[in-house]
Amino acid sequence: MPHHRRIVDLSHRIRAGLVTYPGLPAPTIEPHLTREASRQLYAPGTEFAMDVITLIGNTGTYLDSPFHRYADGPDLAGLDLETLVGLPAEVIRLTGRGERGIPVSALEGRTEPGGAVLLHTGWDEHFGTPAYATGSPYLTEEGARMLADAGVALVGIDALNIDDTESGGSRPAHSILLAAGVHVVEHLTGLAGVPEHGALFTAAPPAIEGFGTFPVRAYAELPAAD
Repeated sequence: MPHHRRIVDLSHRIRAGLVTYPGLPAPTIEPHLTREASRQLYAPGTEFAMDVITLIGNTGTYLDSPFHRYADGPDLAGLDLETLVGLPAEVIRLTGRGERGIPVSALEGRTEPGGAVLLHTGWDEHFGTPAYATGSPYLTEEGARMLADAGVALVGIDALNIDDTESGGSRPAHSILLAAGVHVVEHLTGLAGVPEHGALFTAAPPAIEGFGTFPVRAYAELPAAD
């Protein structure tokens, strides 16, 4: 009997009123066409619901393209799907660490050119609560430079931001990674269910022109069991 692949969902659910990043607007969802109203437009027994969602790109689990940081960088529509789909993933366990900054030493020997590096800090347990906003782990400038130099395609983290948001307006990890064309995925969840090696990671946003950040359905494809 053939073994089926297993998919691990790594995305937070989006709902009306969800606060992802403190200070940014929460999404709203409103009907454009209700099921009741649609009955006047279609054949008997046929009905549809059409809804409008208003959200900032930084909602839920989302991907930053270079355009998010740099005006001349590729926008969401300009991204190569080969850098977003089925990437060999290295999951780096960082839970229980005393220091917030993730150093080069935690990343050494864990990179593959064209692959995804996923930083499993465990901070996602605070998502949706006030505790999520302060004390979050982040990637150090030196760590970001090491990953960019290694030629990885994507870096993800299950925390508030890839950068330290409590150190002022400097964003070295974003600046370094996005300048090198390395995608950033923030607010992942469920990385405890993904092995350190052997999974394939996907996080593809819609192809929106002139837009730099948007929610993704991030997931990991695990090797089939024996």
